[in-house]
Amino acid sequence: MNNRISSTTYSNSSAGSRVRLKKLVISGMLTALTVALSGFSIPVGASKCFPMQHMANVLAGVFLGPVYGVSMAFCTSLIRNLMGTGSLLAFPGSMAGAFLGAFLFQKTRKLLPACLGEVIGTGLIGGLLCYPVAVFLMGKEVAVFFFVAPFFMSTLAGTILAAVLLAMLHRLGLFSYFHRLVNE
Repeated sequence: MNNRISSTTYSNSSAGSRVRLKKLVISGMLTALTVALSGFSIPVGASKCFPMQHMANVLAGVFLGPVYGVSMAFCTSLIRNLMGTGSLLAFPGSMAGAFLGAFLFQKTRKLLPACLGEVIGTGLIGGLLCYPVAVFLMGKEVAVFFFVAPFFMSTLAGTILAAVLLAMLHRLGLFSYFHRLVNE
């Protein structure tokens, strides 16, 4: 009897480990893809807009969840900063959007709230969180809402790309397949 319980516990633990490993690998792949595509930017005002970051945030939020989504956004921002292709402003913007998009998808299981979460999280919350980073860490004198408009435009472009990709996956019947593949 104890052997059955132990093997069942081990089997459940092993399945959980496989799911975590899959999510970690996919998170790493999204990080690498986002860093590789970070050369594609759109200058808007005082910031550079990276729509690929926001597309990856939505994809990570939908397929991986909040912890892996935020971790992916953090790692991408860190690597871009270490390479000199990003700024400290990448951290609050990408991480807030990744969290809110993933959280809303997790609660509703619908794509629209995930996309809205990315836009609100990055555009509004991330834009506002950039104010203390810009003032206290970067020594810039800016208005509180200075980063909201450029972050909003950046996240809107990336979120539209993600929505189109997810809609295509859904129409082709691949969305649920990928979701099961990652989470089983």
